[in-house]
Amino acid sequence: MTSRSATTDRRTATLTGVQPTGDLHLGNYAGAIRPLARLAAEEHRAVYVFVADLHALNSRPAPAALSERTRRLAAALLACGLERPNVHVYRQSRVPAIARLAALLRNVTAKGLLNRAHAYKAAVAANAEAGRDRDHGVNVGLYDYPVLMAADILALGADEVPVGADQAQHLEIAVDLARQFARAYRTGALREPRALITDGVGTLPGLDGRKMSKSYDNTIGLLADAEVTAGRIRRIVTDSTAPDRPKDPDACPLVALLRAFADPATVEEVETRYREGGIGYGEVKALLAEVIEQHAAPLRRRHEQLLADPAALEERLSRGERHARERADQVLARAMTAVGL
Repeated sequence: MTSRSATTDRRTATLTGVQPTGDLHLGNYAGAIRPLARLAAEEHRAVYVFVADLHALNSRPAPAALSERTRRLAAALLACGLERPNVHVYRQSRVPAIARLAALLRNVTAKGLLNRAHAYKAAVAANAEAGRDRDHGVNVGLYDYPVLMAADILALGADEVPVGADQAQHLEIAVDLARQFARAYRTGALREPRALITDGVGTLPGLDGRKMSKSYDNTIGLLADAEVTAGRIRRIVTDSTAPDRPKDPDACPLVALLRAFADPATVEEVETRYREGGIGYGEVKALLAEVIEQHAAPLRRRHEQLLADPAALEERLSRGERHARERADQVLARAMTAVGL
């Protein structure tokens, strides 16, 4: 198949990134990866998906761990429906124009803007609660994280960025910096991206009922072995309502997970039995484990195949990186000309 170069590709550029903080869980997949794969199936889009290994440095992971997590995440993204000709998966660190554009953007970024960034405000609040200095443990990487994120978006000339509520601020900052750059130097050097609100599941409940998150250690792995997944599902917290008593399906985390992965007929049957009485949580947990395994098994097999051939995986990433570099270099050249470099 003949590929299009970055210079001639006129398709809508859709961009997103994922940090290599560990293996994907069901919440990552249902909320972000699966909706992105559906977008990628539309041939009028050129989809750019980066493994955010530079962002991951903020937590100072061990070098070997960062390398392995990056490799596993790249393989997982490909296995989850993004192994398509119009999708370019790349490592953020292998596109130097991103970091160079971030250096230019810092000079039009107001300190007050970064003071209002969610991650920094959360760190300050945690320090205040613990009675520490407000900037205890805050490095420059965390503080100007939004600038690098803006460079991720602007360097690739993204037309649209899929966003949820927790990422909306990053896109708003990217748009703001594109406008600040235009006012300070030249209009048209950086493209203003737009938000793309997808119809995917926003959040999924974890084992304890809170949002599924590695921070809470309440996740269910997407690509874990079937027995491991079933064991995690058995740990999901439910109330003590007896099987023969009516239950509210809208208040149950098991039903929320079923809605994300089961077919509509199965979900409808379970919801009816909840309302009428006649189904226990143990039965629903077993059904949920079966449904998730049916969905995850082919993804897990493809993930294992990709990891088993490191040379082929590296070549697939290298192709994505060459394409991303070509596109980002054009944007950087315009920005550098605008500032007089």
